Amino acid sequence: MTKAQVTATDREHRFAALVKQWNRTINLVARGDETELFDRHFADSRQVATLLPNWSTWCDLGSGGGFPGVLVAIYAPPSAQTTLIESDTRKSVFLRTVIRDLGLQAQVLNERIEAAAPQYPDVISARALAPLTSLLSLAERHARPDTVQVYPKGARAEAEIEDARRAWDFSIEHVPSRSDPSGTILVLRNVRRVG
Repeated sequence: MTKAQVTATDREHRFAALVKQWNRTINLVARGDETELFDRHFADSRQVATLLPNWSTWCDLGSGGGFPGVLVAIYAPPSAQTTLIESDTRKSVFLRTVIRDLGLQAQVLNERIEAAAPQYPDVISARALAPLTSLLSLAERHARPDTVQVYPKGARAEAEIEDARRAWDFSIEHVPSRSDPSGTILVLRNVRRVG
């Protein structure tokens, strides 16, 4: 099978196998979560990855085990570029292995989000990284005024939004999570610091 014939589903299954293999030596997902890979991590990340159809550059902050960054790269439009920023060297090696093995159009920056060169992508995402206020601060150096920011959140989403509004102004769209009844995906536009 050529790379052109490899489907997104094939890539997801290969990615899952790599997560399980590497999870034995580095903590990519909690041990109990290995059985829930497709129901939880993949479903959440796939929804994020397919939420915005037209983009050229996407930056995933604190990519960890590749959720949602690798799924974003799997479902990326042709010729789009995905950048994953991960400070943990072992996880960065894992992500580079996945990208090479799956033939994805993506790169990994093995450095702290705060130290990485500004990326200025069309879209920024992060999953299970930090509260919304902290995410907006981390994303600030990488965002353009028109960058869309996408953050899956759980039951505390409204409290995080209220807290973030003390220092930030933004328009927001709530997309219900397909995998978590108490979850939502926050899609933020026109993000700017106030005060």
